Parts: sequence; C-alpha cells; structure tokens
Amino acid sequence: MRITGYRTLTTVQEWGRPVGDANGVYADGVVPVSIVIVETDEGISGVGLGPYVEIERIFAAIDGEDPRAVTTLYDRMLRHTFKAGHAGPVFGTIGALDTALWDIKAQAAGEPLWRLLGGRDRRVPAYASGLDIGLSDDELVSTYEVYARHGLRAAKLKGGLDIEHDRRRLGLVRELLTEAGHGLRPGLMLDVNEVWTRKQAVRHVCEIERTLDLIWIEEPVRRWDAEGLAAVGRGVRASVATGENLTGLEQYRPLIAAGAVDIVQMAAVWGVTHFLRASALAHAHDLPVSPIGNSPVGLLHAATSVPNHLTSELQDLHPPVGLSVDLHVEDGAFILGDSPGLGVRVDEDRIRSAIRRSAAHSSESPNVRPERAGRRLLAEVGVDPARQLPVARLNSHNEVSPTAGH
Repeated sequence: MRITGYRTLTTVQEWGRPVGDANGVYADGVVPVSIVIVETDEGISGVGLGPYVEIERIFAAIDGEDPRAVTTLYDRMLRHTFKAGHAGPVFGTIGALDTALWDIKAQAAGEPLWRLLGGRDRRVPAYASGLDIGLSDDELVSTYEVYARHGLRAAKLKGGLDIEHDRRRLGLVRELLTEAGHGLRPGLMLDVNEVWTRKQAVRHVCEIERTLDLIWIEEPVRRWDAEGLAAVGRGVRASVATGENLTGLEQYRPLIAAGAVDIVQMAAVWGVTHFLRASALAHAHDLPVSPIGNSPVGLLHAATSVPNHLTSELQDLHPPVGLSVDLHVEDGAFILGDSPGLGVRVDEDRIRSAIRRSAAHSSESPNVRPERAGRRLLAEVGVDPARQLPVARLNSHNEVSPTAGH
C-alpha cells in the first residue's frame, strides 16, 4: 500500500448560538472546520480534521510511503519542518495528516482504531463544554439542560472577565446538574483561555472557591509560563489544567518539571501520535490526561488505550456539516462504534453545495489575544459580560487557527 495524494476541504460547525471565550465570541456560531483526506493506491482514504498550512511541503515527507508506518512517518514530517519549526498551524497540519494515516491503518486492518490501538472499552468518559461565555443566564441553563439529558454530570464554563458573573453562572450550572443527577455532586471547571496574570488568577479563583468547588482551572496564565502556572497551583485548591496549545513533548517538559500542571491536555488537532506520546510522558509523572476539541474523534479512540485518561471534552452534540461519525453520547460518555478506522465519513457533495462562511482573522475573534489581556484593573465589562464581549464577524475568505474557542 502506498500514499498517492491528498485533498483538502473546509466545512463548518453550525452551533446555532454564539460561541466563544474571554478573548471574543462568534456571534452567529458558525465556525470553520478544515479537513484533510489522504489517498492510497488501494482505494482506502483516511480523514484528518485540522489545518492544511504548508501541506505541500509536509506531504512530500510521506508521498509514496506505506501509510501503515504511521509513527515513523510522523517523525519524518517533523524533520521536514526542522528549520522553520513545526509549531502552531504547521503542527496542526502534521496532526491532520497523522490522524488520516491512523484512519487508513485501522481500515486496512478491518478494525476500529480504538481496537487497533489496544483499547478494551469503547466507552470514553466525557464532560460538557459549551463555549458559553456569549450566552445569557437563561440560554446557559437551556444549553446545559441538553447536555444533562445525555447524562453529562460535569461541565466546563468559559469565564475570566468578572468574578461575580462567573460565580453566578457556575452556580446555575451546578444547580441544574445536581438536580439532573438526583443530588449527586456535579463537577465544575472554569476555562479562562490565558487572559490573567498570576495574581489575577489566584485572586479570582480563591474568591470563587469561597462558595464553589472547582475540579480545575484551565489555562489561567500563558501556556508557556511554567513558574506562573506553578504559582497558581500553589495558591488555589483547584487543579491546574493546560496543554491544549502545546506542540511537542519539548513544550510539556518544563511545565511538568516545575510542577505546573495537574491535568495534562492535548488538542485533537495535533494528532493521534502526539497524544499517545504526551500521554506516556504524563503517565511517567502520575498525571492524568484530558483531550480537548470540537471533533476529537481521533483522540477518543486513542484515549481507550492509555492508562491515565481522565475525561474528554464534549462540545457540540452534532458533527460538522457533511460529516458523519460512528459514535454516540450516552450516560455521560462517548460510545465508539465498530466501523473500521475512525468511523468518519465525508459527504463532499454536501460540503461543496453548502453555503460556507469562514471566521475572519479580526481583532474580535477568540483566536486573537485582546490588547489588554492580563492588564485589566477592574472587570472588563459591565453588569452582563456575556452580552458585551467583542464578537467575530465572518467572511468567505479566511480561516481561523486550529484550536479556536477550545
């Protein structure tokens, strides 16, 4: 079997409501999703969800190779980006190709990827994540009622701009999930997407912890600030979760060495091989792992095979336009199917015929760090931060970075 080519597509995730975080909000909830399809001479194609920045240069590393040699091909792609570096969207392109190769390998073996990787249980525990900072209180409750009906009993809210606003919203979701769980204590997490300084993080979380219990605080300071993340961890009761924007083991090592991370996260867009390697590194330090992403199907399969998986992020309950995935959500978990490979099918005709809009690289996007992030003396907004956040406006030409809104 040999790799013969690739195709790229862009579809959209249609949320039907505003989605975003402390950096910005997509007002109409239409978010682009990039797709890479790798072709072989035996008619088997693999699907990877992620960007395709500089894909011609990276694809040259695997063109004509046997796709079943996926882990060595991953390293080969890294070597092809040696001089310029492989961070950011370039790493995401490698991850999309890597995921597609795993899809091919499992299809060729006639097995679902979770089985090929050595998983025993197709059930992957999940938590609800609504990218919900742009919602009113009533909309927030309605959104998490849907998650609760699917058995989700843990939730991660977006926040970081106002203590009282965050406290109230966390309380509303706690009440909802407690009732849905017949009194069972729910799990609550807060994700602030790197908008705080170290002192802001400790003050904000400690104030919330006076009345609420948080399982973790996610990305309280900048992703590379090992000393700052460790300081936050010492100053609050909640665990510190981070890692979704780290690309490569070399970026995890300083954080783990400094005791700066309690929950090690990996983004779906960085690929299956990256997840497996980062999970092994975390396991060597007795740390749990938690995949994140809107469509983390590759990492869900991989999560079944690692000993330190904690829980996986469940964002939208529906796949992007034109995609179908052999999994469902039941009793608070993803349930993976038996289709060979990832179980992802792409309806290219539907994607091409759909009216697609891509989010702009504007200063109002969740993908652009606000100018005064980390330098706010008072709450950034007034009585209702959800209604006064900047929003991303959309056009038909641009794409967003791979981990938008996570």
